[in-house]
Amino acid sequence: MPTFLTMKRHTLCVCTLFSLFTFLDVSAAMSQKIKTVPAKTTSAGSGEEMYNSYCAACHGKDAKGDGPAAPALKDPVPDLTTLAQRNGGKYPAARVAAVIRFGAEAHAAHGSPDMPIWGPIFGGMHQSSASPEVQLRINNLSHYLETLQAK
Repeated sequence: MPTFLTMKRHTLCVCTLFSLFTFLDVSAAMSQKIKTVPAKTTSAGSGEEMYNSYCAACHGKDAKGDGPAAPALKDPVPDLTTLAQRNGGKYPAARVAAVIRFGAEAHAAHGSPDMPIWGPIFGGMHQSSASPEVQLRINNLSHYLETLQAK
């Protein structure tokens, strides 16, 4: 039968191991890496499908900047539901389309070098980045983001 001292040592070992594993788990989470993979082709006609496939990993399912990849990025991921609010109540469609196509400036509230520049990526799905399908994708994705604006 175990003595009180043996049980106490056992409990101390278990607690120490638990603390060590917790520390290692937190350290692993802090050093997360984002896996990059080629973009899968989605329907150019569905802004929602494109958002879910291309944007939700970082911006989150609800576009609030809390996607599963967000903690691994250098800069906070913007809340896309406040684009109109941050632009005097008007959704900045042309600006959003430009950011999707060309990327954001490093100092812009929206972007950082972490955000992919979707124009060339969409262009790779079609004949060129100037193809009508690329513009359709950008317009439909921008329009979908407009529907997510907080009221």
